[in-house]
This record gives sequence, C-alpha cells and structure tokens, in this order.
Amino acid sequence: MKVLVAVKRVIDFNVKIRIKTDGSGVETANVKMSMNPFDEIAVEEAVRLKEAKLATEIVAVSMGAAQCQETIRTALAMGADRGIHVPTDVELQPLAVAKLLQVIVAKEQPRLVILGKQAIDDDCNQTGQMLAALLGWAQGTFASKLKLEADAATVTREIDGGLETVKLKLPAVVTTDLRLNEPRYASLPNIMKAKKKTIEQMTPEALGVDPKPRLTTLKVAEPPKRHAGKKLASVAELVDKLRNEARVI
Repeated sequence: MKVLVAVKRVIDFNVKIRIKTDGSGVETANVKMSMNPFDEIAVEEAVRLKEAKLATEIVAVSMGAAQCQETIRTALAMGADRGIHVPTDVELQPLAVAKLLQVIVAKEQPRLVILGKQAIDDDCNQTGQMLAALLGWAQGTFASKLKLEADAATVTREIDGGLETVKLKLPAVVTTDLRLNEPRYASLPNIMKAKKKTIEQMTPEALGVDPKPRLTTLKVAEPPKRHAGKKLASVAELVDKLRNEARVI
C-alpha cells in the first residue's frame, strides 16, 4: 500500500513571530523555518505503518518556494521513500493545496493520505477535509490513534466531548492530532541517505491547477497587550466589577 504524506514548511515553533512594518504579513526573512509539527506526526505515522509492513512506499509532498525541498529532505531522512515538490511563489491557501494534492493523488494512486490536522502558521484546519471532499474519499480528522486493516482504517478522533472511533473504507484521508505519536529524530546516516533520494518537481501549470489566492489579507496586526489582573477581596466585589465594569452580568 502506498501512503502519501503532505508536509509544509513553516516558521519554527520556537521563533517569536514578528509582524512586517507595513502590516502585510509575518516577517519570514532570516527566520528559522522547519516542518510543521503536525506534519512531522503524519510522517512518523506513515513510517510506523511501513515498519509494521502495512505500507510499501511513502511519498512526501510539499508545495511552495525552493526551500521546501529542505522540508521534503527532512521527511526523507525520517523514512519517506521519495518526494514531490510543487514549486510556486504564489501564496498557497487551503483550497489550492487541496486541488494540487487531488491531481497528485490521481497520478500516484495512494490508498492512504496523511496530513497534519492544521499548520501552525495559518491554523486553517481545512486542507484535509477539502481534499477528502474533492476526492470523494472517507476522512478521519484529528486522529489520536490509527489502525489499518485490509481494506479499512479505524481512527480514534479527538472531539470536544472526549474520543470518537470511526471505521473508514480505504482509500481515505487522515489528519493527525498531537497525541497520535511522538516523531523520531532523523539519524545522521539517514540524513546522508536522504540526500540521494529522488525529489520530483511538478509545477501547478503542469498539474492543471490555478493556485492564485481566493482570499486577500487586508492587514496583519499583533493582538492587544493584556492588562494586569486585579486581586479582589470578596465575591461581592467580584460581582460588582463584573456587573458595573465588565458589564457581562
């Protein structure tokens, strides 16, 4: 069984985000970038499926600038077999990514697509669901546990009320939650081997997809600073402030 994993290059989660002076977006120049943490979990799960002899090949896909190949190399060092890069300088939004993945899925014919449930840069949490809709495949989102059988996948999902277990008929799309696994560190020998693995390039034009944004960002601004809290002497004083200052009761 072939597994396709989508990986995104984002600002490293340890970096303090800075807004551009013109308010047009987030500063990315000279900023450390890395693989989206949820996508690391997706790659790790695919590698575990291969180690368990449930998957035969893992294909890592990334879209964007030329530096995205570094992200693909990271996935290859973790255990993916080969990579696909869709080079573009256009700002890719979830629908465009889903349409590009739809065409790649049609070419590669995987039985399972695994993505992170969201990217930490835009927090959209849309691509997996959109891809499943475009493909007409079953979907298991926010997976905290995944079990594969011959023609089905059992997914334990994180929901507001606790956990939900769904059984999906393959092929299917699964998006990963934080509790699914703990990604491994790529060893030095595997990092060296990853440099020799194949990364194929497919342009949006060759895939027949127009990736232009459908949404326009008007302005990006930092959230207002929180005011210092106050320590109150009694419940009566708390009720008074909620009623007369906050006006929430």
